[in-house]
Amino acid sequence: MRRPTIADIARRAGVSQGAVSYALNGRPGVSEATRTRILKVADELGWRPSVAARALTGARAGAIGLVLTRPPSILGVEPFFMELFSGVEGALKPRSCALMLQMADDEDAEIEVYRRWWAESRIDGAIIVEIREPDRRIPVLESLGMPAVVIGGPPDLGALASVRTDESAPVHETVEYLAALGHRRISRVAGLPDLVHTKVRDRAFADACNRLHLSGCTTVHTDYTGEEGAWATRKLLSSAQRPTAIIYDNDIMAVAGLSVAQEMALKVPDDLSLVAWDDSQLAQVVRPALTAVRRDVPALGAIAARMLLALIHGEELRHTEVEPARLTSRGSTGPPPRT
Repeated sequence: MRRPTIADIARRAGVSQGAVSYALNGRPGVSEATRTRILKVADELGWRPSVAARALTGARAGAIGLVLTRPPSILGVEPFFMELFSGVEGALKPRSCALMLQMADDEDAEIEVYRRWWAESRIDGAIIVEIREPDRRIPVLESLGMPAVVIGGPPDLGALASVRTDESAPVHETVEYLAALGHRRISRVAGLPDLVHTKVRDRAFADACNRLHLSGCTTVHTDYTGEEGAWATRKLLSSAQRPTAIIYDNDIMAVAGLSVAQEMALKVPDDLSLVAWDDSQLAQVVRPALTAVRRDVPALGAIAARMLLALIHGEELRHTEVEPARLTSRGSTGPPPRT
């Protein structure tokens, strides 16, 4: 079925197309009785304004954009993004604003999506995630003049607003906790090495290990998938000086690591302690339940969305700090095995 048009509404209501245009756009030129009749007919026909037509008049698109440079399959296994999107949607729904989501193969493709969306007036602004160092998206978005809010990232983001949290404090807290349990060989299965938050966690992990005089600390970088989490765990546990504790940069890798430990006949936490990051339901339903660095990911998405809506409506905002993640102890951690 084709979309109903202004001409269809005019025929049904018995008025001119000009009168319909006045009524639908809330402009003077028709009586209240006629306006009411036109709006009733429009509702009966299921009429909605055309995005293209709204763009020509300079009206807002009623949507914000978010692009992920990841394979589409990540959405089926990565709890972080699902929780982030739920927070964004929760903030957008009361304002009748939509979230446009697209996957991109690389940074160039992601930049092109933002250029196209903005040129075609498909979005009113964007939420930017996974900041890299350096990040070519930032100057492009500044040059477009598009309202944007960055989740994470370094202090210097030019004119773009951001939502930030301290990524280093939870790393120090986790290493201190494991050291207090008696662990001296602690490894970390990290995410993508070019991401800013990965670099911050890398430095914090090295600093914490040096400060506590832990000589057996190692880091392995991955792509955040369960497959690479399993590979990294198998590599670490097959080494001559295998770790007695492993920290993972997301839940899916931690769950994969738990499976590898069981595959290698290691008991968690008797032989090996595991710590996850983010603390989704995935970390809580496995057995033993995973000790996790807990943060409110939906709240993070909601804050970013509300900031972006404020920017779109002309408010001046720069940066918002949110509470850092906190360690939640569960059954996957305990003292190291006696040697």
